[in-house]
Amino acid sequence: MAKRIYVADDEFHIRTLIQTFLANEGYEVETFSDGDSLFAAFTESCPDLIILDIMMPGTDGLTLCAAIRKVSQVPIIIVSAKDSPLDRVTGITLGSDDYMVKPFLPLELVTRVRALFRRAGYGQSEPETVLEYGSLRLERGSRSISAGNQSFSVTPMEFDFLTYMMEHKNQAVSKQELLKEVWKLPDYTLDTRVADDLVKRLRRKLKDAGCGVSVETVWGFGFRLNCEREE
Repeated sequence: MAKRIYVADDEFHIRTLIQTFLANEGYEVETFSDGDSLFAAFTESCPDLIILDIMMPGTDGLTLCAAIRKVSQVPIIIVSAKDSPLDRVTGITLGSDDYMVKPFLPLELVTRVRALFRRAGYGQSEPETVLEYGSLRLERGSRSISAGNQSFSVTPMEFDFLTYMMEHKNQAVSKQELLKEVWKLPDYTLDTRVADDLVKRLRRKLKDAGCGVSVETVWGFGFRLNCEREE
């Protein structure tokens, strides 16, 4: 079954361009001229991925992103003419999985959509690989995370971050390395606040899960996993 994508942008030619390229890749695309219309459709039926402009009539894209993230872990890509580091960090902080600046190459958008679907587990399945640290258990094949016998939700980007950290659980990992290996976006390499904001969200989830595992800050360098109990 074709993956379904919702696109909200108040510029008709942008909506049409995105829809054309994604439809050519076999995706089912539904477009909206404002965020409120998309949110109404989302409450009726959640798509497989959402693409949001920031500046739209009515509810803006950032507010909409935050509202969606409260109730769903659906992958979200923000597209915007705003290109400041603060705008990018705000988008990621509110829960988006990617941030693209207009104008962009349609083929780049298609590539990022594919990458997010792979992270969300919609691509070809990987060999079942289990990573464990303390009571935290990560299953790559099903892209699930659990603490003890209780699973909990993370975004695709948070899953990839935890995967990388668990692969390097006995060492500190620099922010620059994480931005290169996890985000894979060269234009983020000078703005390490993106990693900081994701870690803040993830720390809350790990604490709520009660797994005894935390993401420790290595000052002036990066992060390291820490387990409160002996393995």
